[in-house]
Amino acid sequence: MLYLRCSGSEILEFPLTMAALKSAHPNTSFPKRLPDNGLPDFGVYPVGETDAPSYNVRTQNIERQSPSMSGGTWSIGWSIVQKTQDQIDQYDQRIAGKNRLKRNELLLQTDYFALTDVTMDAAMTSYRQALRDITSHTSWPHLSDDDWPTKPE
Repeated sequence: MLYLRCSGSEILEFPLTMAALKSAHPNTSFPKRLPDNGLPDFGVYPVGETDAPSYNVRTQNIERQSPSMSGGTWSIGWSIVQKTQDQIDQYDQRIAGKNRLKRNELLLQTDYFALTDVTMDAAMTSYRQALRDITSHTSWPHLSDDDWPTKPE
């Protein structure tokens, strides 16, 4: 649970931990679990948090808003902010790097087929080539599980 300390409608401290409240009142004995109905005596109120909305992680960031009073209770909402082109490019590069690592690991798992004393069948050859060509996929770098080639038996 999140808490804030306020005076009237002015927020003095957010988020407020129970440790900070106890520290601010060293001569007060608090129960282990302070009931919410005792908090207003200290200018402290619980803050509800609304569910985060869905958003596009590639092009948007989600940010927690400041608490606001509505209907006698404090709550926090969310705002969605568009990413800059640089942030989108960095995100794409990070995803591409992760997918290259996955591709390299999948190739590594089949490297023993390329040894001189092992005969690689056409299905394995095609699979390994598809892994090497994955960066040419139309969805690159944002691949779903279905975009990856299936390893032959």
